[in-house]
Amino acid sequence: MFAPLPFAGHELLLGHGRALYWPAERALLVADLHLEKASWFAARGQMLPPYDSRDTLERLADAVKATGARRVITLGDNFHDDAGALRLDAHCTGMLEALTRALDWVWITGNHDEELPKGFGGTIVPELELGGIMLRHEARKGETAPELSGHFHPKLRVNVRNRHIARPCAVLGHGASGTERMILPAFGTLTGGMDAGAPEIRTALSPASRIEAVMPAKGRIARFPLWQATA
Repeated sequence: MFAPLPFAGHELLLGHGRALYWPAERALLVADLHLEKASWFAARGQMLPPYDSRDTLERLADAVKATGARRVITLGDNFHDDAGALRLDAHCTGMLEALTRALDWVWITGNHDEELPKGFGGTIVPELELGGIMLRHEARKGETAPELSGHFHPKLRVNVRNRHIARPCAVLGHGASGTERMILPAFGTLTGGMDAGAPEIRTALSPASRIEAVMPAKGRIARFPLWQATA
């Protein structure tokens, strides 16, 4: 389920599955797939269930189907490391090749996959401007243009009836001049997360005057204030 989220003069849709849909562009945006993270850890002696890439790609295909997207734009850290593409099994390789053939696919590179392989199709770029919004992997401190990014894997941590709950969320920074910048949650299955109110996120979104966590809830956007500049 997706909920409407106005951003920088555009009507976007934020989904429970951690994807962002841009109807006017028919574009699905996802950040931090981290494909083949489990196999990276396995090579270092830490055994994790080896199905993260398949689950991530299946959820991505489901999001494309649900939205009718014609375009997919990934916001970096698509593979967990530069050699991750070489470790994909045949099923996942086939899924990825089919997706990139069927869609206008844009890979934005990140710090984990600066040398993204070209064999899967799609266009590889370090960043992209679309509709007046900068799309990149990591928020650029001091950016004055609207911006969508990933990198930090934000999660909102709340206490509900004495239970500690953590949920992936987007973090929205509002500048004093009205500029909006947003960090998307990580889409990948084994991606963990950083507290949405962490100083690193606040610094990345500076010079914001107000920062809030946003997530879809029952067809609308729930907003949770995280920080506001004092007068």
